[in-house]
Amino acid sequence: MQRRLFIGGVLSSLLIDPVLAADPSPAMQETPLFADRVKAGTLPPVAQRIPSQPRIVRRFAGGDGPGRQGGQLDMLISAMRETSLMTIYSYTRLIVYDDKFKLHPDILESYDASEGSVFTFRLRAGHKWSDGHPFTTEDFRFFWEDVANNKDLSPGGPSIELLVDDKPPKVEILDDLTIRYSWQRPNPYFLESQARAAPLFLFRPAHYLKKFHAKYTDPAEIVRQARGGPLAGSWVQIFRRVDAMYSNDNVDLPSLNPWIATTNPPAQRFVFVRNPFYHRIDENGRQLPYVDRVVFTMAAANLIPAKAGLGESDLQSRYLNMRDYTFLKKSAKDSGAEVRLWEIGSGSQVALYPNLNANDPLWRGLFRDVRFRRALSMGIDRDELNQVAFIGLATPSNNTIMPRSPLFKPEYATTWAQHDPAAANKLLDEIGLTKRRGDGVRLLSDGRPAIIIVESQREQTEEADVMQLIADHWRKIGIKILMKPQTIENFRLRNQSGEALMMAYSGIVTAVPTLNTSPREFAPTMRGGLQWPKWGVYVETNGKQGEKCDLEPARRLLDYVAEWENATDDDGRRRAWEKILQTNTDEVFSIGTVNGARQPVVVGPKVRNVPKEGYYAWDPGGYIGLYQPDTFWAAS
Repeated sequence: MQRRLFIGGVLSSLLIDPVLAADPSPAMQETPLFADRVKAGTLPPVAQRIPSQPRIVRRFAGGDGPGRQGGQLDMLISAMRETSLMTIYSYTRLIVYDDKFKLHPDILESYDASEGSVFTFRLRAGHKWSDGHPFTTEDFRFFWEDVANNKDLSPGGPSIELLVDDKPPKVEILDDLTIRYSWQRPNPYFLESQARAAPLFLFRPAHYLKKFHAKYTDPAEIVRQARGGPLAGSWVQIFRRVDAMYSNDNVDLPSLNPWIATTNPPAQRFVFVRNPFYHRIDENGRQLPYVDRVVFTMAAANLIPAKAGLGESDLQSRYLNMRDYTFLKKSAKDSGAEVRLWEIGSGSQVALYPNLNANDPLWRGLFRDVRFRRALSMGIDRDELNQVAFIGLATPSNNTIMPRSPLFKPEYATTWAQHDPAAANKLLDEIGLTKRRGDGVRLLSDGRPAIIIVESQREQTEEADVMQLIADHWRKIGIKILMKPQTIENFRLRNQSGEALMMAYSGIVTAVPTLNTSPREFAPTMRGGLQWPKWGVYVETNGKQGEKCDLEPARRLLDYVAEWENATDDDGRRRAWEKILQTNTDEVFSIGTVNGARQPVVVGPKVRNVPKEGYYAWDPGGYIGLYQPDTFWAAS
């Protein structure tokens, strides 16, 4: 990110090609859904609705393009809060990843990054919000001055990605289409924050939200207008409720997404209709998205696999698991759907996190002994896990990055991950755990049996199967485990308080990093790190909470993250990344099982351009968002 980038046609995406300024747009074809409104004069013609330099789709992830406009996609959800999935799936961002995990401008026409500390964004001339109002740098100014730096709306100040040495950027509005952010030192997190599944939105529809902001509207009037309705409360509460760019549950909030919400909760059915001012088109002059409507229908989570198999969803991945695969394949013969298997993007399908900050001093000491962590890792038979729980489709591995990453080395996946109970037993004896009780369970130095309570926040069959197998494996090295399911709230609370000894959870999210990807997940930098929660809180709060890291290998990780942050070229970032990954491999701070497991994706018989094979992850990519669902289309 520190090298100079100018992306306005220089880079080429497998999915969507940026457009050179001199590259003329194709002659536009009116969208059938809007033809009557255009004829009646209530909506401008399509050529006047799109930017003067739209983003032009030239290549398609599924190979079935260009497509046809029209039709509807039905999908299933189990909670009203899942309206946010439309934001995630739509994957419309200032900057986006392509399917090779390279960054490209999307909403932006171009961006320039100078020395990693000065970022100049250029908007597309003529781009409009879904209500037809111009999208300009005023929307960025409003967010920065009136939201991010408003003490009532943002008491903690701007987001951490906008701070370097705890200092915010200099924000300059150069003109209606150009804005610049600059810091005294490089900010390697800034561009990436724009491409995430849950991005750091730098803009808001100012023309709409000013009606709810005390700087522009009398607070008493804001409250009076909302009195008795669903927006009751102070002006701050009302503003936060209507400012729903991520949750996507305010039908009045203008959007830049391909489909806009038309259903306010509560409801059993949420309808999203195509945005007449969307900024992408195909090479034949058809405005995207292809599909006119996307409908989310509520259903019980445990019934969604059956409903998907019976054809009640045109495109479904959420709430499906490999345990559903056989049923889905059988049902697909009648429904005409296809069941595709995408690679899940997680460092480990199930990982174990020994709590290095556990309150129990004896267990804390054992967990901090690398020999103990290595013994537990070598005690697991990952080949058996793969065959039994994942029908042989996953890959035995540590909790580490995947081969798709340009940083991957095979030893990251295999070191201390070979099943070797003899070596594991030898390490445990070396530590001093030589005494056993009658059933073979080792005894701790204070006479307690070596029983680890493993806490989990989910009760999926897959995870339960994995943990039962691990329990069998560890019994052979004298370690007993007991599972303790928790609510997600208790799970986090007990981990961060140190009450929990070990957590079972999914593996690292940053499974396919590039040189420019943040490595913070691999070090004790945030409260979400299950193996070192108190150290993470300490860093996250600048020492106001938590505990200072006092384990030398973990402290080195913090140094390596700082080295990456201050690197000025690719070689420097690569060296820092390699130190981080090698240290995690050697120290086994978390214990992985398998990765590269498969995610069933049910694709209805009428749906086109969904990839046969894909990468399925929260970040980067937003699950199906990486493959641009606005290019999916429905055959008649």
